Amino acid sequence: MTGYQAAKASLLRTDGDVGPLILRLTLAAVFFPHGAQKMLGWFGGPGFSGEMQFFTETMGIPAVFAFLAIVAEFFGPIGLAVGLLGRVAAFGIGCVMVVAALTSHVQHGFFMNWFGEMPAGSEGFEYHLLVLGMVLVIVIKGSGGLSLDRALSRSSEVDSRAARHPTPLR
Repeated sequence: MTGYQAAKASLLRTDGDVGPLILRLTLAAVFFPHGAQKMLGWFGGPGFSGEMQFFTETMGIPAVFAFLAIVAEFFGPIGLAVGLLGRVAAFGIGCVMVVAALTSHVQHGFFMNWFGEMPAGSEGFEYHLLVLGMVLVIVIKGSGGLSLDRALSRSSEVDSRAARHPTPLR
């Protein structure tokens, strides 16, 4: 197996476990609207150029990282929904959550603003911690059942076995 094949196998490798399936579908459902706000302007969001402007000018985030955050939040949930490159999609969302927690939420403490007692946007980091736990399971276990990763890794295994043990010509 070449280095490329080994890396591909490591990224796609997953079993039919239902746990990662549930986690990735839940993350996809929660994050797609946020990504669509940022990329497309759906759900009352600013769209790509508005979000880039907010990240770079208001928050001072370098443009390359702002771009990567928008891409991770939009395409990550799509990848998670179909189970394609689930580890990569989850990792991207995890990176976005770490940055959001550290730049905007840690200073407000642990708890969310459940009862509206704090000003809007003053939520703590508990939500981010939950997301990171979900992300870690997907990064470790893969996409799980009903995923394109599983289908692709199984077809790669068949191809790899066939290459090691070719059928003789008759």
